Amino acid sequence: MIEAQTLVDCVFKYNPKSDADMIQAAYAYGKHTHEGQFRRSGEPYFSHPIEVAMILAQQKLDDSTIITALLHDTIEDTGSTKKDIADQFSPEIADLVDGVTKLTQMQLTSSETKEAENVRKLLMAMAQDVRVILVKLADRLHNMRTIKAMSLAKQMEKARETMDIFAPLAGRMGMQSIREDLEDHSFKVLNPEGRASIIRRFIKLQRETGDVVERISSDMRQEMEADGIVAEVYGRAKKPYSIWRKMQEKDLSFSRLSDIYGFRIITETEADCYRILGVIHRRWRAVPGRFKDYISQPKSNGYRSIHTTVSGRDGKRVEVQIRTHQMHDVAESGVAAHWAYRDGERSENPFTVDPYKWINSLMEQFEAEDDHDAFLEAVKLEMYTDKVFCFTPKGAVIKLPKGATPIDFAYTIHTEFVGNRCVGAKVDGLRVPLWTRLRNGQSVEIITAQGQNPQGTWLEMAETGKAKSAIRRALRDADRQKHIVMGRELARAAFEHLGKKATDKVLETAAQKLRLPNVQELLARLGNAELRACDVVQSVYADLSVDKEPEVDSRRAVIGLQPGQSFSRSPCCQAVPGERIVGIMTEGHGVSVHAIDCDSLVKYEATPELWLDLHWHSGKHGAVYPVTLDMTIANDAGVLGRICTLIGEAQGNISDLAFIERNPDFYRLTMNVELRDIEHLHALTTVISAEVQVASLKRLRRTRPRVNEQLTLQ
Repeated sequence: MIEAQTLVDCVFKYNPKSDADMIQAAYAYGKHTHEGQFRRSGEPYFSHPIEVAMILAQQKLDDSTIITALLHDTIEDTGSTKKDIADQFSPEIADLVDGVTKLTQMQLTSSETKEAENVRKLLMAMAQDVRVILVKLADRLHNMRTIKAMSLAKQMEKARETMDIFAPLAGRMGMQSIREDLEDHSFKVLNPEGRASIIRRFIKLQRETGDVVERISSDMRQEMEADGIVAEVYGRAKKPYSIWRKMQEKDLSFSRLSDIYGFRIITETEADCYRILGVIHRRWRAVPGRFKDYISQPKSNGYRSIHTTVSGRDGKRVEVQIRTHQMHDVAESGVAAHWAYRDGERSENPFTVDPYKWINSLMEQFEAEDDHDAFLEAVKLEMYTDKVFCFTPKGAVIKLPKGATPIDFAYTIHTEFVGNRCVGAKVDGLRVPLWTRLRNGQSVEIITAQGQNPQGTWLEMAETGKAKSAIRRALRDADRQKHIVMGRELARAAFEHLGKKATDKVLETAAQKLRLPNVQELLARLGNAELRACDVVQSVYADLSVDKEPEVDSRRAVIGLQPGQSFSRSPCCQAVPGERIVGIMTEGHGVSVHAIDCDSLVKYEATPELWLDLHWHSGKHGAVYPVTLDMTIANDAGVLGRICTLIGEAQGNISDLAFIERNPDFYRLTMNVELRDIEHLHALTTVISAEVQVASLKRLRRTRPRVNEQLTLQ
């Protein structure tokens, strides 16, 4: 177990003004409170907090963070309280220890929302003090280093969580060394055979080629010295997980991988970085398309460096990173560099970014996202991104993830006035589709229009979490108004079936009974089929039930006919139970039933004697009323089959299907579906509209066939 003086000496090397007495006091306090506790490996439990503190000391962090690491399990695992730590040390340290404890104790009852809620809590803790997450990352790193003591099932669970959340989080915060360690230890658990295979191939390659890294490093040093440049050169083989991931992404075997070696050249000034780039490119041939200048265009986490790939000895490709010492500190420590000490003073690194800027922007983007899966997807997208840089027409630089489209560009500029109103885009002066993938250096102009609204298909085009979240929110807001209108009509019909009125007072009572905040929320849920109309009725009139009534004979479904009259639904509007209707008397004793808003009724305005006041029977109706749906779907295998399955699952019956237009990318078709009532219709269209590959869906109502419209029966 590491001694207190060893830790103090490590901190003292970078911070001679550190409070050695306070660190030793925290060491003694932690050792005393954890006395008699052991890890699964059999080691004294306090060996773990010391190792966590040493990991953070290697990041040159402040005394408060080091002491927090020593005490981070005292509140959770011992009798200590937050007040005890505040009295013994300081309120700042007590708050940090309490923050780490709350993260460790995250327990939720819903397995579906657990991961998303844990990520949300991680971000909230980060927004208060990023050092809480720095301790948590160091805690997870040491746990991964000693994970063999756990059961295999627990190892797999922790490794997946580390690979999904903690490793990319460390990377997004710029802590590359910790990210690589977390990934490698997780890889060792999740795919031990794959990792061992890569290591064996490395050993074999070294036997065949000798120490390639040392030879190339020596060559680079000689070139620097010849040009009078002072620089340090470090070379290494890339981590097994990094190589395995590249093999998977590019579908290549190990023997076909080229840049498995990486070199860093660290110098004093930014000017020297560009001089070194010239030296490297003069001596070795640059690989086209593999140059990135993160000095002139730094990453959002503060990372700065020049990346280039060249053909080295024997034609082998090697990646070279060129940066200054200050850039290197940020590249290795990321946001931790914000608290780093050098010679007893807080390090004033000009390349360190505000660690709260990204976290707060992320929280603002997703704080309104209630869908746990959508929230988790959006956060992961933000953490895993590789950046491309594009320009506005005025020359402003916009950072986007690799694979981003004009949709992402538009939402990065402004959500409401540019993103939501986007109708097209020009890239380098040429009009392009909104799904076009943007590349580095392109100039992008977004074309907007007043009255435009986001489309559901944009979700498939967008790459950034911000764009996806904004599109979902806009679609929800637009749908909500439609759902409220539909819900009010459904409520009216449901209550009228039982001879009751859906007054505001009745709906307020129903909302209270169903524990909903207001009538608007009740109507919205009713309109989008989250709530059944019969449940709303029964919440107010518990002794009445729509479900108890027998099914209405379709021949007697309409009330208000004169004796001996028969009726038929007019094909122009296809009225269904739940809609307000009117009857038009035809020759003989027949009556044509129309929806009250049917356009065909205009031609009968001059003959009021033909009109009959009708309404649907209040009982339950069978699925015998055909309704024509007009839809546009993607021309992909299985799409139509899935739609037919959805209709069947919703208790609808397809009586006719006709294709109107066929294209390589999409089909347009009409479909006659037999349904019970307006509620059944809305529930069905909601389910179908939710399919990603359904571009549009509407109920078809018209008085006459369209000109030149050809229907092909399938």
